Amino acid sequence: MKGKPMIRRRDFLGLSALAAFGLVAAGCDSDSGSKIDTSKARTGAMDSFAVGDTFKATAPLSFTFLFSDQPTYPYKKDWLLFTKMASDNNVTLEPTIVPSSDYEQKRSLLISSGNAPEIIAKTYPGQESAYVSSGAVLPVSDYVDLMPHFKDKVKKWKLEAEIEGLTQEDGKYYVLPGLHEELWPDYTLAFRTDVLQKEGIAEPKTWDEFRDVLRKLKKAHPDVMPFSDRFNGNSVLNIAGSAFGTVAGWGLVDGLNFDESKKEFTFGAGTRQFKELVTYFNSLVSEGLMDPESFTQTDDSAIQKFTSGKSFVISANSQNIITYRTSMEQSLGKGNFAVRKTTVPGGPAGDIIGGSRLENGIMLNASVKDKDSFVALMQYIDWLFYSDDGQEFAKWGVEGTTFTKEGSKRKLAADINFQGLNPRGTKDLRMDYGFSGGNFAYGGTTDLLQSTFNEEELAFQKAMQSKTAKAVAPPVPFSDVDREQATLVLTPLKDHVKQNTLKFITGQRNLGEFDAYVKELDAKGMSKYVELANKAYKSYQANTEKKK
Repeated sequence: MKGKPMIRRRDFLGLSALAAFGLVAAGCDSDSGSKIDTSKARTGAMDSFAVGDTFKATAPLSFTFLFSDQPTYPYKKDWLLFTKMASDNNVTLEPTIVPSSDYEQKRSLLISSGNAPEIIAKTYPGQESAYVSSGAVLPVSDYVDLMPHFKDKVKKWKLEAEIEGLTQEDGKYYVLPGLHEELWPDYTLAFRTDVLQKEGIAEPKTWDEFRDVLRKLKKAHPDVMPFSDRFNGNSVLNIAGSAFGTVAGWGLVDGLNFDESKKEFTFGAGTRQFKELVTYFNSLVSEGLMDPESFTQTDDSAIQKFTSGKSFVISANSQNIITYRTSMEQSLGKGNFAVRKTTVPGGPAGDIIGGSRLENGIMLNASVKDKDSFVALMQYIDWLFYSDDGQEFAKWGVEGTTFTKEGSKRKLAADINFQGLNPRGTKDLRMDYGFSGGNFAYGGTTDLLQSTFNEEELAFQKAMQSKTAKAVAPPVPFSDVDREQATLVLTPLKDHVKQNTLKFITGQRNLGEFDAYVKELDAKGMSKYVELANKAYKSYQANTEKKK
């Protein structure tokens, strides 16, 4: 189930409670960074395990697993997903079931108490940083030689820079992320394209054109608010932020923006580019083109306005489009509307989109290195999460049972449905079989990713290929002491940014006070924070040069 788009590294700085835990947690293995001799931990391991091999333990194995339970497809112990693992891989998973709504908090409590399962799922790159200094999680980079499929994909897809971004101060990384072959943009703006067509208005290619489209819609429909957004504006500010050369909304994360020309980090929300961004959105609100409630209303309220015809534009991902249409068939009547995602507009910085090819992945409890079956565990994880066959299994299930395959084209079994791909199916791939769930199915080839896309979404993805991906920022591996300082500073900084972003855009604060706002950020520690980030970056760069 989709939530926010893929999150970048350094996300930990927005999780101050977790970072504090990472510095003080007791009872964890403080020696987790000491690499072990894996030749003595081979119970159940395959003697030969290479790219293309299917893992099957040579003895029955059981691993504990932290499972994020989604209400839309709740956990079932007899899912085919688990029974096939037991029969084909000789592996049984013993899950600790946690509701998805409480997952991050429960994960922190389990780790701090020393009771975390061996495999800790649904961890976004950056979230692991809170646990590094306590020794609670395994430095997985020490053991990727046991993972041929992971290494192969990193090399083949040229993911070295993204993986380097996971590096901590000790030169190691502690999370195994989902790996995508290509950048996967999904969130954008959805338009009532029937209204655009009726008024003879072309879809916008830039943010300036977007404003012009809203003006034309407002002129033709003066009683309608053209743009009333959901996600509290975080999605649209995120996608616009990249095109304006800054970070905002969901993209704010740690606040840092890398200046390629100067080879240093700045605090994005204190720059000229950020002023241009809020000035632009202020113009939308002040002209009556964008609903000021976009930044405070519930998603349900925004959706109701869009699906009832009270607005014509809203943020969306591919799944949202399906739900919008379902609601509009009831409110407006089938055939009385048309809705489609548009490509992300370009802006002053260019036709640029943000994002990452790294998705949520897993951490490993540091204690796994002491198990006799440690090598087998790493082989199993490598097959399930990083091999082509393992990723297809996690997404589509069992060939001949849940799907059929002709060449590279996959088709659901006649009685199985998944997100409308086979509406006649009476069973659901996730709910009844456990496949395509958020704990296991992430990352993979573009072919696998797009194998469940409809023709409309495939066309959107093709159109988005003309965009330029924002350059991957270099690592900022803070020391433990600097991370603590940075976290303490960033929390009030982000709060001030969010409050004033809303005020500037909605007109509660005059844009002429932007310089005063920047001084307020400085008083809250902005310069110190940026100094710490550049110190960490330059130290890492220097150490990297020494190793060459």
